[in-house]
Amino acid sequence: MLYHIFFEWMFKTFGVGGESIFYKGFNVFQYVTFRTTWATITALLISLLLGGPVIRKLKKLKIGQEIREELSQEHQEKKGTPTMGGVLILGAVFISTMLWARLDSLYMWLAVAATASFGLIGFLDDYIKIVKKRSLGLTGRQKLLGQLATTVVVWGFMFYMSDYPWNLSVPFFKQTAISQITDIGPYVYLVFMAFVLLGSSNAVNLTDGLDGLATSVGLIAMGAITALTYATSDARWAAYLDLTQIPEAAELTVFCGAMVGASLGFLWYNAPPAEVFMGDVGSLAIGGALGTVAILTKQEFVLIFIMGVFIIEALSVIVQVSFFKFTKRTTGTGKRLLLQSPIHHHFQLSGWKESKVVFRFVIVAILFALMSLSTLKLR
Repeated sequence: MLYHIFFEWMFKTFGVGGESIFYKGFNVFQYVTFRTTWATITALLISLLLGGPVIRKLKKLKIGQEIREELSQEHQEKKGTPTMGGVLILGAVFISTMLWARLDSLYMWLAVAATASFGLIGFLDDYIKIVKKRSLGLTGRQKLLGQLATTVVVWGFMFYMSDYPWNLSVPFFKQTAISQITDIGPYVYLVFMAFVLLGSSNAVNLTDGLDGLATSVGLIAMGAITALTYATSDARWAAYLDLTQIPEAAELTVFCGAMVGASLGFLWYNAPPAEVFMGDVGSLAIGGALGTVAILTKQEFVLIFIMGVFIIEALSVIVQVSFFKFTKRTTGTGKRLLLQSPIHHHFQLSGWKESKVVFRFVIVAILFALMSLSTLKLR
């Protein structure tokens, strides 16, 4: 909104050819880097300023976390901690994005709509948990149907954008050499896209089990994808790094910056010991946002590096469940590879303090983020 007011109206009307330094200064609003920086700051301040009132409101409404019975006593003590704090993240992101992004960007609106849709699924899941006073909300099938519906709607808009490339961007290979080979067409891409979006949203959801874990790892991942989004949308960087240039994705950089700022502000209250949990409304939205931006910027495979910690968490659950079922079917007694899944609970039961698990996972997340950025030059 501010772009349209200060650059398109005030600068172009009064600043071009004029002598007023005041109006000429509004020229800065045309730059994505400037608006991304301030979108980050704005979302951060909104999260910090509204965090306290939101937590007090959640307590007043008695919106407390239900804890699974099989978790440790350390987790049982967190029962009743305000949850659904993800609404704070989403509110800060949406307000900041609307302020600093160009409102004529379809890519920006797609990312906002997809994030809101995944957040709505999480909201319904959290709401059912609270009303029913149980640790499980929506069934797995209901969640998947909602996520698939969101995927199809986003794909539908992409389908009618004549300039969207249906090729896959493969790390370590020059895009000019491989774009024709990986052009899989819109319908096959829909299947691939569903795998990416469902995988990313559920992976973040599974990681959200320790104070500050999903939030801190998520903001690192979003920081990495912010840099990749800017490089993809900028003609100079895209040409230099041999990326599929997506000029329309420029405003996604502003959206990603807002996600970083909102997550950082939320971490102020979510750091151990957490005053509030993000709930599924936050974790599903963050995962959905990461997946959507990766798809729109053709960074689908780089997302594997960006979301390295989240993927490890998801795989730990898949392996644990699969091994248990296999051993039960073959031997009659189910066995476990991990003490508990997701894997952060395994380390807790191994004797690591919760804060140590979180900090060490953050270090690994930073490593994965650096690896994702390194793929830009290794082509």
